[in-house]
Amino acid sequence: MRGLALAVFSLTALSLHAQLELPRGSQKASVTQRVGISDVTIDYSRPRVNDREIWGALVPYGMNNLGFGTAKESPWRAGADENTTITLTHNAQVEGMDLAAGTYGLHMIIEPDNRATIIFSKKNTAWGSFFYDPSQDALRVDVQMKESPHTEWLEYSFTDLSVNSTTARLRWEEKEIPFTIAFNTPAIVLAKIRQDLENEEGFSRQSWEQAANYALNNGGDLDEALGWINAAIADQFFSQKNFNNLVVKAQILRAQNKTDAAEAIIDEALPLGTVFEVHTYGRQLIAAGAPQEALKVFQKNAKLHKNTWPVDLGLARGYSAIGDYEKALKHLKIAQERAPDELNQNAIAANIAKIEAGEDIN
Repeated sequence: MRGLALAVFSLTALSLHAQLELPRGSQKASVTQRVGISDVTIDYSRPRVNDREIWGALVPYGMNNLGFGTAKESPWRAGADENTTITLTHNAQVEGMDLAAGTYGLHMIIEPDNRATIIFSKKNTAWGSFFYDPSQDALRVDVQMKESPHTEWLEYSFTDLSVNSTTARLRWEEKEIPFTIAFNTPAIVLAKIRQDLENEEGFSRQSWEQAANYALNNGGDLDEALGWINAAIADQFFSQKNFNNLVVKAQILRAQNKTDAAEAIIDEALPLGTVFEVHTYGRQLIAAGAPQEALKVFQKNAKLHKNTWPVDLGLARGYSAIGDYEKALKHLKIAQERAPDELNQNAIAANIAKIEAGEDIN
C-alpha cells in the first residue's frame, strides 16, 4: 500500500508540472516588417470570429473591470491569451509621437464611434489585460477604425511600406485598426555605419565607399562623407583610386560647392572608367539636373573611347538635354548603326522618333 501511495503521489506531482502541448483555440502568430534597417515585430494570438458579435460585445467598448487580476479597469488585449506585444529595434514615431526602442504590451480601447486608443505599455509579460497598469503606459495614440472585408481570424499585417515608415493594421471581423510607425532611417543607418567602420567592416575599402555614398545621398554630414571617401582612396591600408570612388568624391565636393575641385577629380576619374561607367555617370548628371556637365562627360567619353558603343548614344542624350535636337539626331543615327543588337537598335529608333517629334529623349 505504501508503494502504491508513493506512486500516486509521484504521478500527482508530475501532473502539476508537465502538460501536454495541444492546439490552442486562438493560435499564436508573429509578423515582422523591416523598415530601412529597423524591425517591427508583433507577437499575438489569433481568436476567431466564429459567428460571434465582436465589437461592443466580445470586445467591449471603453475600459472595463474584467473581474480578475489587479487592474480596476482594463483595455482590450488586442488579441487573445498572453499580452500582445510589439517590438521596435530602434527609436520610432507612432502616429507622429515618439516611442523608444523596446518591447511593449499592446492594448486598445475601442469606442462605439469607431475611435480606438492604442496603448503601448512597458508592462509586456502579463496574461491579457488583467494586470494592466496605466502608470506603465509609454505612449497612447488615437486612431480611427475603418471598415474592412471580413477577416475570420484576427490578423496583424503591414502595408504602405517605404524606406522610413509602414502602417501596421489589425484586421478582425469587418473592422481594421491602422497605425503608422516611422523611423529616422538615415540617422539610424549613419549611426550604424559609424559603428561598423570601427569593426570588421572597416577593413574593407568598399565599406568606406558605401558609407560616403550613403551619406552624400541621404543628408549626411558632407565633411564626414569626404573623410570616408578619402580613406578609401588615399588611406595607406587601401590606397586605391578607381572610377567609382573618385566620382563619389567629386559629387561630395560639388555638393559642398567646390566646383573646380570637383571637376579636377572628374578629369582624374574619367580615364579610369569603362565606356559604360562613364556613360552611366553622364546619365546620372542629367537626372540630377546638370545637363551641361553631362554633355562634357559624354564628350570626354567619346574622346577616350573613340568609335565605340555607346558614345554616340551618350552624345545624343547630352545634346538632347540642352535642347540641341539637331545634333542629338545626328548622333542617334550613328549610334543606331553601331548598336550591337536588335533590342538596342529598336530603342534607338524609338528615341529617333521622339527627337523628330521635338521631344527630349531623357
